[in-house]
Amino acid sequence: MRLRDSLCVFLLVAVTGCAGLRLTPIKAAEQRPSNVAVYFKVQANSGDPVGGLTADKFRIYEDGQLVSQYESKQTILNPQVAAVNHTLLLVDMSGSVSESGNGDAVAQAVGAFTERVEREQKVAIFAFDGSPDLYPIVPFTDQPGNAKAGVQQLATFKPKDPSTNLNGAVVKALDELDASLAKASQPVKVGTLVVFTDGTDRANRVPTATMLQRIRDKPFDVYAIGLGAEIKEAQLAEIGKSGTAMAADKNAVVKAFADVGARVDARTKSFYLLSYCSPARAGKHEVRVEAVVKEGKGEKTGSLVSSFDATGFAPGCDPSTPPSFDVTKGDALAVREAKRDNKKDEKRATKEEKRARQAPKSGASGPVALPPPPPPPPASGAQQDFNP
Repeated sequence: MRLRDSLCVFLLVAVTGCAGLRLTPIKAAEQRPSNVAVYFKVQANSGDPVGGLTADKFRIYEDGQLVSQYESKQTILNPQVAAVNHTLLLVDMSGSVSESGNGDAVAQAVGAFTERVEREQKVAIFAFDGSPDLYPIVPFTDQPGNAKAGVQQLATFKPKDPSTNLNGAVVKALDELDASLAKASQPVKVGTLVVFTDGTDRANRVPTATMLQRIRDKPFDVYAIGLGAEIKEAQLAEIGKSGTAMAADKNAVVKAFADVGARVDARTKSFYLLSYCSPARAGKHEVRVEAVVKEGKGEKTGSLVSSFDATGFAPGCDPSTPPSFDVTKGDALAVREAKRDNKKDEKRATKEEKRARQAPKSGASGPVALPPPPPPPPASGAQQDFNP
């Protein structure tokens, strides 16, 4: 075995990506007669989502031995069995948007965005101006087309307060997204907030620091779309921790929304629920799922490792049977992503503390001793001990 291959095997843990792909396990389940299902997401090593893979792009190994696809009858099930995806679109309709002639362009852009995204998930649209409350344009719905039908309300929207309560609106939108996901029965809840604005907060109802902290605390993707010259890209990036898009004028708004819509859609399609029939009939086993994607003359691969108990397994398996995931263990995805974000915050706090210690305070003879940063908060509604 070559050194590179040995290294890849050595590094094969819950998440691996020695050759271009990274598979993140989220939930796993087994049930009689001999069904095994693994829910996971696939990304390139760059972090970009990888969608559109079919069942034949995955190889399944049990205890290191390849399981024949004819024997496993592996299939990709609808991921909605395991997860619910909600996207909330928060639209700035303050006076600078609604009274500047940009309303029609914004409505067109929102319509194209919702038409694309709601094919795969629930979409809601809320507007805001300078008022303390949001304006529900379209609630979260299971019916494709409902979101698009309500979009035209934006073209004729008249603000009650022409100011811009951007910070307060973002905080309330995150709460709305949280509350909607909490009602879902699926064990994994994926939330996305998309914020559109043409300026900074003017109402000062909520401090910017409070709004940014809430964005960091929530395990949701947050994208931001900016219009015009008032909003700076650096300010937009603080809100859009998952990505941003800028539109110089109303003619570029549709493209900006389309770019973010493509990212949201790609992320949704990068989640897979792989189900198969195990040849095992007793005992506990390790299962390794390997993704193989052809690229030119080579291929990209990545793997994940999970386990299952085959006690009582027997013939008669139908891989299309939806798995029964344990919903008592919390949202594994929220836990993983919250831990990832918390680690980033801890590293950032440590660097800032180090810089502060090295910079002597004016009038002091030595470095200033600072208290250690507070421990990161747990993800909302997520149990911390999940270990698939």
